[in-house]
Amino acid sequence: MKQIEGFSKLSKQEKIAWLCRTYFGDVSDAAALFERYHNTDSELQKLHDEFIENTVTNYYLPFAVAPNFLIDGKTYTVPMAIEESSVVAAASKAAKYWQGKGGFHTRVVATEKTGQVHFFFYGEKEALQAFVDRTTPIMLQQAAPITANMEKRGGGVRSLVLVDKTEALAHYYQLSATFETLDAMGANFINSCLESFAETFREEAEKEATMQGQYEIVMSILSNYVPNCVVRAEVHCPVGELKIAHLEGETAANKFVQALAIANADVYRATTHNKGIMNGVDAVVLATGNDFRAIEAGAHAYAARTGSYRSLSEAWIEDGVFHFALELPLALGTVGGLTNLHPLVKTALEILEKPTARQLMGIVASVGLAQNYSAVSSLIGLGIQKGHMKMHLNNILNQLQANEEEKKVLTAYFKDKTVTHSEVKRELERLKLTTNANN
Repeated sequence: MKQIEGFSKLSKQEKIAWLCRTYFGDVSDAAALFERYHNTDSELQKLHDEFIENTVTNYYLPFAVAPNFLIDGKTYTVPMAIEESSVVAAASKAAKYWQGKGGFHTRVVATEKTGQVHFFFYGEKEALQAFVDRTTPIMLQQAAPITANMEKRGGGVRSLVLVDKTEALAHYYQLSATFETLDAMGANFINSCLESFAETFREEAEKEATMQGQYEIVMSILSNYVPNCVVRAEVHCPVGELKIAHLEGETAANKFVQALAIANADVYRATTHNKGIMNGVDAVVLATGNDFRAIEAGAHAYAARTGSYRSLSEAWIEDGVFHFALELPLALGTVGGLTNLHPLVKTALEILEKPTARQLMGIVASVGLAQNYSAVSSLIGLGIQKGHMKMHLNNILNQLQANEEEKKVLTAYFKDKTVTHSEVKRELERLKLTTNANN
């Protein structure tokens, strides 16, 4: 029976036992797999168990580094956590290439984050505006215990205004607030402030006849769309120095610019183009304990901010210089959350030499740009499959259960050939037949 009551109240071993009995034919093998991925360090395992609910084991991703990232004059080795082959290699290759051309140049455009109290109001807008004008100082004052520590560090609430959204939805308004959270991502801080604003709104509204029975607060929540928390990363070099596979100089630059123009003209291409950027971005965001789902959502919303979904990066030629740039909204933190708990997150930040949130924004954007440069270069050069499948060869061989000697032989065989799953399988079978015949 797959339905169960009180699952969360079971011990971890009881949860595992139920899963094994319910979903697996071989209970002992399944239980052994859950146990295999447990950490033998009981204290470390307890820490992981308490990150989320109903934990039954750990799910591992490779933790890698990409060296040689020259960013704003400083060289970084960048931690990346990702399962997709070729991503780290591609980022590292692009980093090395641009290291010899001045590296990556970044600029944090802004760092404000946003949240809203969402509500409906059924009276006159003028009365609502007058009420908000009068109560805004009270709302800010009531939230002072929440904002005090952040303000001491130079952050806090930057604005609190009424936004009329009635054209989009009848009677719909927002109390929209902006925040500066410094090195913290600030989600808990922002949500606590918003809930305080909503509570004060209710309390003050009950004192005014024009407001009583005229409003309904629906929810208070930060937004992961952060168009005012943006970083820009760029690389550039004289057109004559550009070399992409067999393409050189003006030919390479023009073809690269054409590829970016296509990403801006077609949503199908733009989606895959931006996914390549996020391969690099997500890997660093995850390694540093930040919320990659929030970053993904914000980035794709930003890509569609003009009304059509477009490339997050751009390329152009100006006065004989090739430019390639990425603008990205990034709400990141280097303190709080997992940064204080997960040992590998602490390690990642140590490798990055304990960056501020602004520095981390530049690092993440640079890796996204490097990843995009490698992907587009492959597409306009030798094609994406030759390089990608070469990196994927080892995964295919593992799937086919090749032994170490077979891996060695086939890696050499496919060195100058295009890798496909069917070709690898065929060559492995041929190799096994030859080996058996010789034995």
